[in-house]
Amino acid sequence: MKIVSVVGARPQFVKLAPIAKAAAAASVDHVIVHTGQHYDPMLSDVFFDDLGIAAPDVHLGVGSGSHGVQTGAMLGALDAVFDEHRPDWVLAYGDTNSTVAAALSAIKLHIPVAHLEAGLRSFNRRMPEEHNRVLTDHAADLLLAPTQVAVDHLAAEGLADRTVLVGDVMTDVLFEVRESIAHTPSLLVEELGLEPGGFYVSTIHRAENTDDPARLAEVVDGLAGLDKPVILLAHPRVVAKASAHGVSLTQGSLQQHPPIAYPDLLAATLASAGVVTDSGGLQKEAFLLRVPCTTVRSETEWTETIELGWNVLANSPAEIATGAARPAPMPTDAAPYGDGHAAERVIATLDRHRATVS
Repeated sequence: MKIVSVVGARPQFVKLAPIAKAAAAASVDHVIVHTGQHYDPMLSDVFFDDLGIAAPDVHLGVGSGSHGVQTGAMLGALDAVFDEHRPDWVLAYGDTNSTVAAALSAIKLHIPVAHLEAGLRSFNRRMPEEHNRVLTDHAADLLLAPTQVAVDHLAAEGLADRTVLVGDVMTDVLFEVRESIAHTPSLLVEELGLEPGGFYVSTIHRAENTDDPARLAEVVDGLAGLDKPVILLAHPRVVAKASAHGVSLTQGSLQQHPPIAYPDLLAATLASAGVVTDSGGLQKEAFLLRVPCTTVRSETEWTETIELGWNVLANSPAEIATGAARPAPMPTDAAPYGDGHAAERVIATLDRHRATVS
């Protein structure tokens, strides 16, 4: 069996790690295509090193741009890649422009598409991620759902016959990395002289929080007013937006810091008092590490984190402050995101369904 994985952004590199490992264990011919959607080394190349992933076989180097420009550039490049390799499956990894471009290119070439992390829904059609995931789910031949909630969403859209519940592959890699850092201090804590339990980790990157100057200023005001230091791991795009808007990312309690390697992100999260983010990946990582999370959005795809009390939604500075300072929730043994073996099920499912879509 031959699989082409298409990735381009930090959460996808995390998901790729256990898939690559499971593919190698099953002697699968696995071709990795990096679109270059995230072009900063700390958000891209270093993840391959830190997570033990082989260097990409193909690097498209697309870089930044508007959604149309970026997706169009990927489509043009991916057609040639897929035509050359002619895999049994193109595996797309989530809700980015890289994912929808991979799906569109592959289906036009009559190559089967599997969508990892299928069925997630925010029901917010203003989010570009929502468009990408819905379009990809309806185009794909096989939908690999991470949770029962995702399965239910797909069934409601008439896609049950293409859906398989496999679990969440991010859980696989988090469990593995968590063990490796169990007795390792956080480099971020040491670098900044932070007190364990005495700071918050933050990431803010979504367009609805950063593109409008007034909204970005409101979010920054909320972070700057928190009761403990807030370390904002700022994506280059956010830094550029803040500069263009005249918004300082270092003020009050808020300190701007470049993105950090994945193992230290987990170590810093474990050492923190909590997480304030609009990232879907970090919401889930905080839950799996049992660290309270405050999500700066009106909705979340990861509803289980809300239902179990480890995540709250917050939009205004007052809501952000209340969410971040709230007491830790009751402990839970709930495991809505799987048992750490999702990637093995993904590879087995692709192999099992290969004959039905070829």
